[in-house]
Amino acid sequence: MEKQPNNNYAPPKSAVADLAESNEAEMASRWSRFCATFADGLILSLPFLPSYFAAAPAIMALARGGQGNIFGLWAEMAHTGAVFYGGILIYLVLLAITAMLVHKNGQTIGKKWLGIKDVRKDGSRASFGRIFGLRCVVNTLLTMIPLIGGIYALVDVLMIFGSAKRCCHDYIADTIVVRA
Repeated sequence: MEKQPNNNYAPPKSAVADLAESNEAEMASRWSRFCATFADGLILSLPFLPSYFAAAPAIMALARGGQGNIFGLWAEMAHTGAVFYGGILIYLVLLAITAMLVHKNGQTIGKKWLGIKDVRKDGSRASFGRIFGLRCVVNTLLTMIPLIGGIYALVDVLMIFGSAKRCCHDYIADTIVVRA
């Protein structure tokens, strides 16, 4: 069989380049990625701020050697516990909102505010499992390894200054961060 040059029934032939190497999508800036991560950290830590203030008198009493009314100290700690558990409830609601956004758009709250999102390197939608499991869980577990974890965390963050603008967790999950 001889190939025909204008066969309308032949499969299409095209070269497929990765989105990170092509000019089809604009990569997110390092500054926008930093701001999104900072915003996410701030948002997820705010629910616990009242418990820190509520615990301050109890911590001060313990720092003074526990002098004074022990029942007052227990009452203060019980109040701190109620505020803390309220903070956990708010934290869980924020995590649910973040999980919904990640599943729907590949964005955390901070990334949504800054107009960036996670996608696969080829430009396709990144799954929730890939973003949460590979980018978050695996990365967190690696940072928890004694001695090596701190070095890994530093290398992970500093890799953003490479020409590809990708951190180590981006390479693990085969994702890139682009303008939404």
